[in-house]
Amino acid sequence: MRTVPPSSSPPPRPSLWRHRAFALLASAHAVSQVGSQISLVALPLLALTVLDASPAQLGLLTAAETAGFLLVGLPSGVWVDRMAKKPVLIVCDVVRAVALGSLPVAHLLGGLGLPQLYAVALVTGLATVFFQVAYQSYLPVLIAPDRMVEGNTRLQTLGTAAEVAGPGLGGWLTRLVGAPAAIVLDAFSFLGSALLLLGIRADEPAPAAERRGLWTEMREGLVFLARHDVLRALVASSAVANLFGTAMMAMLPVFLVQETGVDFGTYGMVLAAGSVGGVIGAMTTEAQQRVIGGARLLWANAVLAGLALLLVPFAEPGWRLGLAAAGLAVDGFFVASWAVASVSLRQVLTPAGLLGRVNATARFVNWGVMPAGALLGGLLTEAATARTTLLVCAFGYLASCLPVLLTPRARWGRAGIYDHRDGPV
Repeated sequence: MRTVPPSSSPPPRPSLWRHRAFALLASAHAVSQVGSQISLVALPLLALTVLDASPAQLGLLTAAETAGFLLVGLPSGVWVDRMAKKPVLIVCDVVRAVALGSLPVAHLLGGLGLPQLYAVALVTGLATVFFQVAYQSYLPVLIAPDRMVEGNTRLQTLGTAAEVAGPGLGGWLTRLVGAPAAIVLDAFSFLGSALLLLGIRADEPAPAAERRGLWTEMREGLVFLARHDVLRALVASSAVANLFGTAMMAMLPVFLVQETGVDFGTYGMVLAAGSVGGVIGAMTTEAQQRVIGGARLLWANAVLAGLALLLVPFAEPGWRLGLAAAGLAVDGFFVASWAVASVSLRQVLTPAGLLGRVNATARFVNWGVMPAGALLGGLLTEAATARTTLLVCAFGYLASCLPVLLTPRARWGRAGIYDHRDGPV
């Protein structure tokens, strides 16, 4: 669909960074992301080095972290649509801070064990479910619909920039002071995020007073997503990618630290490479859309992200360790760009009253497969090696491009995101 350019350019709008509510939301997100990335490194290393966990137990830990999306993913959307979003975000931050803070305390008292680690992972994962659903539903309250891609780009860029520092910092902290002490920083980061969120002053529309039953309201989100051709394809693609991607990432410390012999600091730096790629990908999403079109951007990102991860299983000590870093960096670039474009599209195409439920349904499908992926990675590694697991799952990850590539172009056009830059219908 071609558009006629206006005769004069509209005046430039103020930067979103000068929007106080948006700046506080973005800052809260960045602070908690730094801490979360520290724990991304510290929790599995705590299980491996302090508690002597096996690959299957490590997979179970990752499954516990993501089980919340499977357990409460669908009803969380109904509950979030019934509540003000800001209090939900703050409570979730506090819950995660307290849960993570219990780990170093238990370690100091000599009572830390795998059951507590699993319990903390489950509790923080449940809180993350509600935080993510409320977070994506709160952004449209703060900014106008025509700034949604810009807002998500800024959030993704800032959050991913925080992720650059997190893994490297987590690896070096674990090496210097141990995994339990490194987790303390994550607990404080969630408290910092909660304080920033308290400073937001924005009029939030009152939730709908009507209550039609949990299943009735959940079904509305399911039906809307299932009947929307493009959104359904995006969710299916993300689900396949998350299934195999989680299996790979759960076994990455086994592959790099145990099988390949990488030290903790270097392991953190390899993870950080993915975040560096993510920063660049998020920052360039708007430019990519202007040049190649919204539909083509999503198609290309789905394919190229999968091809990039095929490099990771071929890493070895020395210069070939760069294959893992390069694969994660390129994958991070395309995944970040995909995230900005796909989430923005969902926020624009979904009616406001359904947004919490549609976001929850998407998360339920996308993230609900993660526990299965983590367990799959652990079982495959027990049966073979971590390198074999990573190779098998890399091909599965590449297959995630099929749902979007097989969706007819005319359906992308009906969604309003297919134009002359994407080629003929």
